[in-house]
Amino acid sequence: MRRFDLDGKSALVTGASRGIGRAVALGLAEAGADVAVLARSEDALAEVAKEIEALGRTSLVLTCDVSRPEQIEPAVAAGVDEFGKLDIAVNNAGGFPVIAPFLDLDPDDWSTLLRTNLESVLHFCRAVGRHMTGRGSGSLINVASVGGYNGTPMLSIYALAKAGIISLTRTLAVEWAASGVRVNAIAPGWTRTRLTSGFAANPELADELIRSVPAGVWGEPDDLAGAVVYLAGPASRMVTGTCLTVDGGVTAYDTGPAMMELLPAGRIPVDAAEPGR
Repeated sequence: MRRFDLDGKSALVTGASRGIGRAVALGLAEAGADVAVLARSEDALAEVAKEIEALGRTSLVLTCDVSRPEQIEPAVAAGVDEFGKLDIAVNNAGGFPVIAPFLDLDPDDWSTLLRTNLESVLHFCRAVGRHMTGRGSGSLINVASVGGYNGTPMLSIYALAKAGIISLTRTLAVEWAASGVRVNAIAPGWTRTRLTSGFAANPELADELIRSVPAGVWGEPDDLAGAVVYLAGPASRMVTGTCLTVDGGVTAYDTGPAMMELLPAGRIPVDAAEPGR
């Protein structure tokens, strides 16, 4: 189990106020890391920080809007100042404010989706990468999606961003390998969070989606924590440039036709006030 021990390591997790980000932050703390948690909601982050500290680890609350590039570098610098270093960084923040066919989206929708899901990752990778390559070690983990692999009806721009993250992960892994920095991604499948509430609200669609998951269940945020702990520590010493899929077998099955048949026409509002899955 020493291969999964993160004692003495420090981490930063974006979109950590709820869902997958919260689960990942707590998973890293359980493995021994001190964790900086980042999101827009200070109150929600304070609750996560208390949970981390209850595990005997140090936590730092960083309020940051990932869609505002000027806030990203100072947030990373604050984490480095607090812990003295960052060994692990998890780019989790993201989301989709609307579910709609491509032709129902306008350029403002494109900009919002790309700024939140792709551009923010670019800025965090640059800020964290400068620190990690400078000190000669680190593990950077980007949260992509199974939507980045296949055609994803109703989520075209979100899927585009996630495909970009997978490509970026592979490129940075190659560029930074000689510096001792590993870069990997995880690709969640259908996971039960507030972000997926727009799908779950349609009982017929929700049932069909579950039938498309070979494992037969929705994923839970905690299911992603183990994958991140593995990629963060010495157990994955020779793993870089990969995307670890955690989807219950979804990518072995085509959900596209079901989504097209069952989703109503037009835009579907999503409860996604705070970026983070």
